[in-house]
Amino acid sequence: MSDLIKSKEALIDIGVNLTHRSFEKTLVSTVNRAKDTNISKLIITGISEYDTIKGIDICKDLSENFPNMIYTTCGIHPHHAKEYNSETFNNLKSIASNKSVVAIGETGLDFNRNISSPKEQEIAFEGQLQLAADLGLPVFLHERDAHKRQLEILSAYRENLKSAVIHCFTGTKEALFNYLDLDLYIGITGWICDERRGNDLKKIVNNIPINRLMVETDAPYLLPSIIKNTSKNRINEPAFLPLVVKEIADHRIESFIEIAKKTTANSTQFFNLI
Repeated sequence: MSDLIKSKEALIDIGVNLTHRSFEKTLVSTVNRAKDTNISKLIITGISEYDTIKGIDICKDLSENFPNMIYTTCGIHPHHAKEYNSETFNNLKSIASNKSVVAIGETGLDFNRNISSPKEQEIAFEGQLQLAADLGLPVFLHERDAHKRQLEILSAYRENLKSAVIHCFTGTKEALFNYLDLDLYIGITGWICDERRGNDLKKIVNNIPINRLMVETDAPYLLPSIIKNTSKNRINEPAFLPLVVKEIADHRIESFIEIAKKTTANSTQFFNLI
């Protein structure tokens, strides 16, 4: 873990998959490392009913040792959209009443792999947007190779939504501006650190207004490529979030500290954190 750097300002990781099997045996040590690098809060990403409940259990189990640090979203990832049925809306509504739940999602469209059909994805997406509107909760959004259709659906619901963040944004400049025109927040991950895939994102990240920027790891995925001395299985974790902020700062006018302060303020307000 020699690649770890400690942030001088508190950071909030808005997207971390702590329910993933990669963290089953290392959950406490993972959160401890995050705390040691000044990650003040973690938002677990809910991708299914089962996964969200598991996330809530983690929030509860770790609350004594990490008070007011871990929260979760509640939703159905587009890959799991085929699981959405007539009972899902009410099930999610009940789950979302838990005090640990701070947003609806991860929801949206993913036409890259179509693990669930586009129609199934759209039904689940619209249902969760309506749920967020009903509950007055923000939305944690996923989108891949589906910008046009996602924008159409979002536009129809936007005036009834409290707020929304495009999680792990990797799209084009046009897509970025379209989402900003809807007054959405933009989440940036370690994708921006990638020497090949992240080049386009590096060129446009300066177009994100600082009051619309958030940061995340999407751990255990998207390990920043600048990290060299990790275990052979190459697992990402929240403690690497300062590296993402550092890379963002390299392509913006604001300093690391300024980005840390503002993204933390943005996330605190967006998720209504303590």
